[in-house]
Amino acid sequence: MSETLPPKINLHLPKSGEPDEMAASSTPHDEDQSGGSDGEYQHALEVVFGPESAHRRKSSLVTVDHPAYARRNTECFVHALLESQRDHRRGPHNRNLDNVDDLLGDDNLCIKEVDEKSDSSVSPNDVGGEGAESTPGQEDQRSWKQLLRETCTDMRGATQNPPGIQHGEEPNVVHSRLLTKKQLSDMTWGVRKLSKRLGSIKLRLNVRSIFLLTKAYDETLIWKARDIVKWLLSPEREVRYTVWVENTLRMNKRFDAAGLLAEIDQEYAQKGISHDGHRKIEERLKYWDNNLCRTRPQTFDFIVTLGGDGTVLYASWLFQRVVPPVLSFALGSLGFLTKFDYEQFQDTLTKAFRDGVTVSLRLRFEATVMRSQKKGKQGSIGNEEGLADDDEVGMHRDLIEELVGEEKGDERTHRPDGSHEILNDIVVDRGPNPTMSATEIFGDDEHFTSMQADGVCVATPTGSTAYNLAAGGSLCHPENPVILVTAICAHTLSFRPIILPDTIVLRVGVPYDARASSWASFDGRERIELKPGDYVTISASRFPFANVMQPGSRSEDWINSISGKLGWNTRQRQKSYKAYKECGK
Repeated sequence: MSETLPPKINLHLPKSGEPDEMAASSTPHDEDQSGGSDGEYQHALEVVFGPESAHRRKSSLVTVDHPAYARRNTECFVHALLESQRDHRRGPHNRNLDNVDDLLGDDNLCIKEVDEKSDSSVSPNDVGGEGAESTPGQEDQRSWKQLLRETCTDMRGATQNPPGIQHGEEPNVVHSRLLTKKQLSDMTWGVRKLSKRLGSIKLRLNVRSIFLLTKAYDETLIWKARDIVKWLLSPEREVRYTVWVENTLRMNKRFDAAGLLAEIDQEYAQKGISHDGHRKIEERLKYWDNNLCRTRPQTFDFIVTLGGDGTVLYASWLFQRVVPPVLSFALGSLGFLTKFDYEQFQDTLTKAFRDGVTVSLRLRFEATVMRSQKKGKQGSIGNEEGLADDDEVGMHRDLIEELVGEEKGDERTHRPDGSHEILNDIVVDRGPNPTMSATEIFGDDEHFTSMQADGVCVATPTGSTAYNLAAGGSLCHPENPVILVTAICAHTLSFRPIILPDTIVLRVGVPYDARASSWASFDGRERIELKPGDYVTISASRFPFANVMQPGSRSEDWINSISGKLGWNTRQRQKSYKAYKECGK
């Protein structure tokens, strides 16, 4: 790989009395081009991305096999906007909503101001900004992409390509843990900016296919789900929706799919409406399973959930990559994520589909389990044998040295063993072991600390009100771009909760000399054993969770949630000084 000068950003810091504007120039001292004097640049600040920022561990460069999607042009507006941001031909700071009509088409999306007083549509160019096509990334990106292509080819055969990926194309799955510091910063910055834009506009979607999620074992919720399906499929709806329900409801006696279809057919007959030119009712009620959600998320335009926060988390778990907009009706015990009243579902859905919705992009984490390789096995990524079974060899290895130091030659110390997208938290705990667990925590290429505790909780801002809060962590507004790290019953009382930026790649591992294994869980699911030498990589996900919000202030909505659900700072008010004196008399 040829050496090149690191990229530079030159910022002009204005002197007192000058406008507070940022001036960027590749030649700040060239008076002929800038027209300024040398004195104007005496406070110039030069930001240099050093070559060390391009370093990535070779073990982390191994891709995890995920199902590819059937097509790239999805009708999910959030995914389309994010895809345009990540398009290497458009640059890392693709202007979010710029050229949105080219992405989705005029019939699929209408952008409108949140202010109800204005009925005028907003031009995509007004919402976004200027942009120029460029190629992002650092010098090592070409070899990195080539490595991903070769790995994908090796896993599927030289003559086979994943579904939806043409010959010579970059694989659709690129993990955030593979990004350099600059690329990760660009990605998180783009998601935050897009979220800010979406929070100030209404998006009217061309909804045709609706995904309905509820608790299949709750009889009350099954009845409510049946009512919503009947309402959506009734002849009174101008749009002929397709409704997807869980496959387990196909033969559910309370849902009674056959009876429901007969009732709707009868309504059509009473109103004298024929099915000519339209699909029959039987074709508009369909059933989904987990595999469909993971492999074909573009099938659905909109998600409706009936339940509590756990149901919303389940929706996040089902859609591990693309997440269509999620509108949640509050039918659970808490409801930090469920913002709508079920009793008004007809009015709510009518306004959402007719007038548009306001979307909040919730930060999710990408968590990858990394398994320790047997020492001396060079390049044996497919080796299923963990080092933890070899105590004699394990005692001579140090997790800190392996994760902070360089890997020699072609030797890879760890291999990936599956990735998960997380909305709430990742918890690494002692599991069934009666003693405390030993944990090593790393941030980027630095060793943060060694910890003795019952475990550690790494939470998103959304998950700050869950296990993180119970463990003593801080409440955090969901729009904060941070990672919350909270120890669970730490032995050393000086270990306090810490808040880290979302541009850090965090690693939580079990040292080789640990007395017992630890266990990792992801949003309370998929509990996995971490043997000595294994670790979990945690980074900001490239696929945020699109949560439909109530109209109005999002900050006010969050404050009302924690005040009402947690009884935040509530107590009997003290008597006034005057009343206190009167009681004393």
